[in-house]
Amino acid sequence: MSNITGSEIAKNGYKNEQNICDIFNNYTNSSLARLWLNIMGYDISNIRFVNAYRTGKCFKTDITVSIWTTCKNGSLELNEERIQVKLVSNKNGFNQIEKSKVNKYKSIWNMSDNVYRILRLYDGELLPYKETRDPRRMFVDEMSRVEQNILNEFLQNNIIMIVLDIVRSCGKYTPEWVSVINSYEDQYKWSLVSINEASSKYIGDGKVVFTNNGNIRLGNILLQRKGGDCGRETANMLQFKTNPLILLY
Repeated sequence: MSNITGSEIAKNGYKNEQNICDIFNNYTNSSLARLWLNIMGYDISNIRFVNAYRTGKCFKTDITVSIWTTCKNGSLELNEERIQVKLVSNKNGFNQIEKSKVNKYKSIWNMSDNVYRILRLYDGELLPYKETRDPRRMFVDEMSRVEQNILNEFLQNNIIMIVLDIVRSCGKYTPEWVSVINSYEDQYKWSLVSINEASSKYIGDGKVVFTNNGNIRLGNILLQRKGGDCGRETANMLQFKTNPLILLY
């Protein structure tokens, strides 16, 4: 973490990922960009060209940075660094990592039919089988002790796999870095960490906790029903949220 170059962050506004791309693309004049490139393991004297661009919201990666460096034989080598960006402008900083229907995870997490049914009760895809404080869904503390034990056992046995999957995903656009920019009260602090370090901090103590209000914590990640959307069916999803500010400390 650093706020040494906070003035440069403030000057550029950081309204979206394009601001970060602009900093990278101006690396010859930006001490912040050069520092980021150093963190990524690059010798600035070997860099010949940098092109950063937004990847798109449908991927875990928000920004791809293409970096051309000079090899010992004089040829150019292209490397690409993929970055997940978290822009925080409030004290709590809770940020959605992912949201989806339960059936997306059923096969990839090897979910039993019992766990599948319980999580669909939890996110509202299935209506409650008894009276609940919210007639649209069931909280964990409203489920039977048997159901709670089944869910807890599944989540505890698979917490590392689940967190790694929702944080990193896989494939061509898997991010390698997480960038956190905190502009709360004009403090302008930042952090750039590897996706493995970020995942480790999100996993935290690796414990599954059913909260007092009937939701679920997976380490430092909150798993809840998405809700909202004026009651439309899209409200009935699992939503994973965390506070990226934990990566600043």
